[in-house]
Amino acid sequence: MIDLYTWGTPNGRKVSIMLEELDLPYKVHAINIGKDDQFKPEFIAINPNSKIPAIVDPDGPGGKLSLFESGAILIYLAEKHGRFLPKDPRQRYIVLQWLMFQMGGVGPMFGQTHHFLRNAPEDVPYGKKRYHTETKRLYGVMNKRLGEAKYLAGDEYTIADIATFPWVSRFEWHQVDLNEFPNVKRWFDEIAARPAVKKGMAVPG
Repeated sequence: MIDLYTWGTPNGRKVSIMLEELDLPYKVHAINIGKDDQFKPEFIAINPNSKIPAIVDPDGPGGKLSLFESGAILIYLAEKHGRFLPKDPRQRYIVLQWLMFQMGGVGPMFGQTHHFLRNAPEDVPYGKKRYHTETKRLYGVMNKRLGEAKYLAGDEYTIADIATFPWVSRFEWHQVDLNEFPNVKRWFDEIAARPAVKKGMAVPG
């Protein structure tokens, strides 16, 4: 059974959604980042970067495997179980391209928007404008892509969608009206209705 160390954030929910989609047994260890659980020595031993999520797979290649970074975890689980990451080389790289779009763009930029619009200890108009503008630009990139394809990487639901959905689920935090991005809304509504996504989004409970 996989041990999942997580909290109710977009990055954490990527992995719980993936585990639910794969119908794998897993044990949840709640790492309360509001109480600095991520800095406790026992968690640092699993993830020296002190970020959730992380997993420990007792049946990893060569034995027990500890793994951190949500994108790496998604790739690992997809490859191990043969789902949500195509074997065809061309299509595989398209999926990885959109996964990296999430890891390098959507996650960091949306996260900064969360901070400046909701959590900054002082009002920083420049920060608000900079990150909100970039967030809306990224929604525009997704909207264009999803006007061309059913899912981010093409016709099939993949780890690129699993990685991106939890971030888009906070669209209200971004002060974004999904009706302005109808292709994103179509994609979002479809994925939100998946049973595994509903279960994964509720972790850690």
